[in-house]
Amino acid sequence: MKLHKLEVISLILVILSFLVGWYFYPQLPQQVASHWNSQGQVNGYMSKFWGAFLLPIILTGMFLIFLIVPRIDPKRENIEKFRTYFNSFIVLLFLFMSYIYALTLAWNMGYQFDFVRFISPAFAVLFYDISILIAHAEPNWTIGIRTPWTLSNAEVWKKTHALGAKLFRYSALIGLLGVIFPKIAIWLILLPIIASTLWVFVYSYLEYRKIKR
Repeated sequence: MKLHKLEVISLILVILSFLVGWYFYPQLPQQVASHWNSQGQVNGYMSKFWGAFLLPIILTGMFLIFLIVPRIDPKRENIEKFRTYFNSFIVLLFLFMSYIYALTLAWNMGYQFDFVRFISPAFAVLFYDISILIAHAEPNWTIGIRTPWTLSNAEVWKKTHALGAKLFRYSALIGLLGVIFPKIAIWLILLPIIASTLWVFVYSYLEYRKIKR
């Protein structure tokens, strides 16, 4: 199976995550802080092993899924039409998760900071890249806004993704405000995305009905 250049970069990020976990493992506490509430306070812990290696294991699983599933997608020829955007998104997603991993390790190494404020710009960048991806996505079963109605009609797919790209772009800008307003940052991240997701779902249904009429 031949790997694309950006898939190789994703694989390198997976390997690096294991090396980072191995390097910092001896320095981590027995109970690793792993979850923060909306105010940036720790409210969840896990064992030392999982604190060091859970994310590398998750990245490994994700890499295998993103490697195999697009190649067996019934509409894989459509994925190839926007493959560069797809692979770029995977790299950015892995960088995003690696960034969260780095923040978690730093916190457990004794560095104290406003966790929510630090993740807000990362979410904004991720959402913005998602907007670019779905703006170029062609009909497929692997990635994109896959509702029963977008998958049933190419025109509905196109209109829904055009709207979704705009909404995710706006969500990215709103999420970025979390840097300025850290106390409500989690809501500036979650609410726009939830609202956008619900609206594109409903919109795809309404457009499908309109076309069928």
